[in-house]
Amino acid sequence: MIAMAMKSYQSHAELLVKEYLLADPLIPYTSIIGGICACKMVYDLTNLFSAVYFKSYSSLTKSQRIEWNNRAISTFHAVFIATMALYFVFCSDLFSDQFPGGLVTFQSSALSTFALGVSVGYFISDLGMIIWVYPSLGGMEYVIHHFLSMISVAYSMLTGEGQLYAYMVLISETTTPGVNLRWYLDIAGMKRSKAYLVNGVVIFFAWFVARILLFIYLFYHVSLHQYQVKQMHASGQLLALVVPVVLSVMNLMWFWKIFKGMKKTLAKRH
Repeated sequence: MIAMAMKSYQSHAELLVKEYLLADPLIPYTSIIGGICACKMVYDLTNLFSAVYFKSYSSLTKSQRIEWNNRAISTFHAVFIATMALYFVFCSDLFSDQFPGGLVTFQSSALSTFALGVSVGYFISDLGMIIWVYPSLGGMEYVIHHFLSMISVAYSMLTGEGQLYAYMVLISETTTPGVNLRWYLDIAGMKRSKAYLVNGVVIFFAWFVARILLFIYLFYHVSLHQYQVKQMHASGQLLALVVPVVLSVMNLMWFWKIFKGMKKTLAKRH
C-alpha cells in the first residue's frame, strides 16, 4: 500500500515537473520565481536554525545576522549551480561539437534553461539585498559582479544563445562555499585555528583553477569557435566576450588579495 502511494506521488511529481516547471513557454517564469522563493526559504530557515543551534548567533549584530543568512543563500546557490554547470560542461553531450543540435553556441535544453533561470532568481535576490543594506554585504565591485552575471545569464536563458559559456563562468561558483566558510570561521573567533589555515589554502587553489585557469580555457574555446560565436546576435557576442573579460579582471584582483592574505597567515604561523 505504501509502495503504491509512493509510486503515485512520484508519478504526480514527474508530471508536474514535465508539464509545468519544464514546459518551454513557462520555464523562464517558473525558474526565476523558483529561484527567488528558494532564496527566501533558505534565508528564513537559516535564521530559524541558527537561532536554535548556534548560541553565538543571538550575540551577533543585526548586520552580521543578515550577512550570516545571506551567505547561507549564496552557498546553497553555489552548490546547486556549480553542480549543474560541471555536469553540462564536462559530463553532458548537450554542448558537444558532435551533438546533432547544431552550432554549440545555440545548443540548449529545458533543464539547462531552467537551471539558469534559478540562478537568475538568485542574482536578483542577492543583488536586491546588497543594494538594500549597502555597503554591509559588499561594495560596488559586488554590485557590478552581480549585475553583469545576472544580465548575461538571463540573456542565455531567454535566447538559448551561449549557454555553454554561461555555465563555464558559473563553474566559478565552486569557490563560494569555501569563501563563506572562511567568514563563518572568522565570526566564530577561529582565525588562529588549523581549519582556518586549511580553508585559506583550499580557497587559493580552488580560485586559481575555477576563476583563472577555467577562464583561460573559456577564451581558448571562444577562439576555436569564433565562427560560431559570430552567428550569435550582436548582444550575445558582446556578453560572451566582454563580460568574461571584466569578470576575469575582478577575479585576478581578488586572487591577488587572497594570495597576500594567505602569505600573511602563513608568515604568522612561522
